[in-house]
Amino acid sequence: QVQLVESGGGLVQAGDSLRLSCAASGRTFSRYAMGWFRRAPGKEREFVARIDWSGVRTFYRDSVKGRFTISRDNAKNMVYLQMNRLKPEDTAVYYCAATGVNDDWVYWGQGTQVTVSS
Repeated sequence: QVQLVESGGGLVQAGDSLRLSCAASGRTFSRYAMGWFRRAPGKEREFVARIDWSGVRTFYRDSVKGRFTISRDNAKNMVYLQMNRLKPEDTAVYYCAATGVNDDWVYWGQGTQVTVSS
């Protein structure tokens, strides 16, 4: 059974940093793209970052470019999201996701809360 488990969320102040981790199990995730999404209170879930299977190509939503960095360690089946210079508008539940064979987002974690106070 495929499982994605996030960790590393918490309550921080604006300008602080956090590193989210996602532990993947149940299949060979090194063959597929992985990403991070978030859902803020009262808003729809939105894309944050994506990394291809090799870790070479990354994509970010505009509002986090230059502040967030996605990375992966295929040997450990781990994906990370380093978040620097956090802003109150980054407050959300952050979800780890993995693609399926059609490159669609199929697998999801349970989420980890990130709260940034001003």
